[in-house]
Amino acid sequence: MATTFTNVATLSYNGTQVLSNIAVGMIEEVLSISKYAVNETYGEGDTLTYVVSIVNNSDSAINGLSVSDDLGAYAFGTGTVQPMDYVENSLQYYRNGILQPDPAVATTDGLVLSDISVPANGNVTIVYSTTLNGFAPMETGGTITNTVTVEGAGVTAVTAQESVAVTNAAQLSVIKSVTPIPVAENGELTYTFQLLNSGNTAVLETDNATITDTFDPLLSDISVALNGTALTAGTDYTYDEATGVFTTGNGVISIPAATYTQNPTTGEWTMTPGSSTMTVTGTVGAVSAD
Repeated sequence: MATTFTNVATLSYNGTQVLSNIAVGMIEEVLSISKYAVNETYGEGDTLTYVVSIVNNSDSAINGLSVSDDLGAYAFGTGTVQPMDYVENSLQYYRNGILQPDPAVATTDGLVLSDISVPANGNVTIVYSTTLNGFAPMETGGTITNTVTVEGAGVTAVTAQESVAVTNAAQLSVIKSVTPIPVAENGELTYTFQLLNSGNTAVLETDNATITDTFDPLLSDISVALNGTALTAGTDYTYDEATGVFTTGNGVISIPAATYTQNPTTGEWTMTPGSSTMTVTGTVGAVSAD
């Protein structure tokens, strides 16, 4: 990258000043830098890997450089918070494609690498990984942008940025419980299915999420409810009392997206899963023999 500069001279005589023409010059920076993330998107707790390339366009080696990454730090309150942590021992440092011993690494304030050398008309490639922490924005539209800076004596500092967007998707889990415990033969038993969504995207009826289960012991005369609303047999679900196979229909289940709250003091994010609850109640029969 080149930087243009201008200069104007002044000729003074007998109280008169004459300006020269505008001389235009150009300084070509000897270092250039690029950076990209291996990951296209991120999710909660993910590991992100970055590749930094530094090119020396001069005929002399450049030594003693410092390479720093702010690890996505962003302003919060009166300070900053950092949504990523460097993964210890993940660094790989190449000069002209040849792996080198690790440089000095500091992580007190972002990631800082010391005493990096770039060969004359050569290049350096640095690869490292980070993990997301509680300061990473997970809500829809969330983005992590981090900046790497290369600087040293006698050279113009150069920077490069890379942005990675959060994955917009549902992240589902199911917790199943039974009550009462114990239950007598021919007594009433209830299965409860807690459907949790830790992602930032809701599951809609059009997504056709279904639950399938095989009840053993068999249940008879079942009743089914979703979030307290009774479901209709044959339309919202099917159940075979002979085999115990239970299946919800398409377009029945919906699960809200998770909600995210940022602590106004610390800046750390807290996730509360979206939740739907389905219950199946019926009369329990005898347990089948293995």
